Amino acid sequence: MRAPTLIIGYGNPSRGDDALGPTAIAALERRMARKVGQARPAPIEYLTDFQLQVEFVTDLADRERIVFIDAAASGAEPFSFEPLVAREGEPIASHALSPASLLTVFKHYHRHDPPPCFLLAVRGYMFELGAPLSAQAQCNLDAALAMLEGWIDRPDGLAAAELAAADSTRSMRNLYRKTGMENTR
Repeated sequence: MRAPTLIIGYGNPSRGDDALGPTAIAALERRMARKVGQARPAPIEYLTDFQLQVEFVTDLADRERIVFIDAAASGAEPFSFEPLVAREGEPIASHALSPASLLTVFKHYHRHDPPPCFLLAVRGYMFELGAPLSAQAQCNLDAALAMLEGWIDRPDGLAAAELAAADSTRSMRNLYRKTGMENTR
């Protein structure tokens, strides 16, 4: 039997903050492993890759919920957590699909709607080849993972995520002000 929750982190670990997706998976696996002996959520399967490809359509099957984690070069700080839907007319290529495109392929391949899916887009800043994860992106990732743990642990996951996202945004703004990082963005 497949794990009911699938979390996919994608991005290029050699391109600075583009590593946020795979880095998130490694950190989340460690965090969840520490919960041994505590009340644990249903099993979770974790996957990482450089990009989403059409072959992932088989990994999405027979799940209750799916989270895609990726770096965002622009948008909300420290992160956004939004529901995803398949979009007809979304460009579909054999390489580098968007999450919405992958859900469209899923819908056509399996002939039914995908399970509830979400995109956790963690704000990144530096995407140069050979660059490490930036300090700002690491702070954003920490906030995103704290929210995601709450979402995983609670049956009303989406409501918990929305509250945590709002709290994290306020907390990160305060952290940026205290550290002077707000002037470097």
